Amino acid sequence: MFHPPTSDRCLALAHPDYINFVFSILILLGILLSYLPQHHRIISRKSSFGLSPYFVLLGTTSGTCQFANILTLPGSRADMACCRDDGVSGLFLFLIYFPRATPGTTNPAKDADKQPSFKTAVIVAWICIAHAFVTAIISIYFTLAHPAGLQSWANFLGILSTVLAVIQYFPQIWTTYLLKRVASLSIPMMCIQTPGSFVWAASLASRLGVEGWSAWGVYVVTGCLQGTLLVMGVIYELRWRRKEREELEGRIDAANQGQMDGQVDTDRRVEDVSEQTPLIRQEE
Repeated sequence: MFHPPTSDRCLALAHPDYINFVFSILILLGILLSYLPQHHRIISRKSSFGLSPYFVLLGTTSGTCQFANILTLPGSRADMACCRDDGVSGLFLFLIYFPRATPGTTNPAKDADKQPSFKTAVIVAWICIAHAFVTAIISIYFTLAHPAGLQSWANFLGILSTVLAVIQYFPQIWTTYLLKRVASLSIPMMCIQTPGSFVWAASLASRLGVEGWSAWGVYVVTGCLQGTLLVMGVIYELRWRRKEREELEGRIDAANQGQMDGQVDTDRRVEDVSEQTPLIRQEE
């Protein structure tokens, strides 16, 4: 049920608690900025090697479901009804949740032996677009023609988002496990997003209450799974760096040993030289 601009709910939104407002702004900035390390790592490496396209596909569709879930929840619709410019509120929510899909902007790794082809990336993109279109059409239908079913539709989207989010991390966890390294996956990004998921879940839970479990529950689940991926990434990265350091030290030792052997051989030849040594030696 939508509230007129003069209702108590709208008046409360018009005079928000400044502490909660600042807290929400910090969360928004944290979500947006948390993806910068990932983008920087991909650009600096000039490769998305190590990122699973199926992780991108499932993450994008999960994000679409979660975005639609937020928009179709009665509490969120009531808040948006208080705004005279719905486009601004829609854009605000879009900016909040769109980063969940930003890994889709990356290309599959160029190592054809390790990663799927570019065709797979194109198929993933089209599936994501089609899924977003179908979700939007169904949400509009329930909003205009069958409002009584909106809560059930929102719950379905929340459950689907959670399921996709849970499945989403398994391809990436498996890819990281096979590579035994993070490659283009950003550890700083996960360090920011893992605790941020729980903070954002708490923020949504305080506003939407228990009935909004389908909205904030997904962030609890994804936070746990991303934490698992983070622990794996840190362990593999430490092992990889230790292995590189040992290989470098081995090459340095081999080079030094080669120089020492060459110097010893030279010294021996010098010792063999005397006044009776012919200028041209015949090879034995």
